[in-house]
Amino acid sequence: MKQAESILLRDEERTRCEVWTRVMGYHRPVSAFNAGKRSEHHERCYFVEEPRGHRVSERVAA
Repeated sequence: MKQAESILLRDEERTRCEVWTRVMGYHRPVSAFNAGKRSEHHERCYFVEEPRGHRVSERVAA
């Protein structure tokens, strides 16, 4: 198998990725938020919900 080649892009070659989030029942791009709402979005904590009946110790590593 051939070793993976890395692709290097200059900043001007990159495509901007727009992040959307759900706010009060509808979706909005984060770029449309005011400074306070952007700061609040940046401080959000994310978590992974475990399926019922499973503990972290019971999961099999992939």
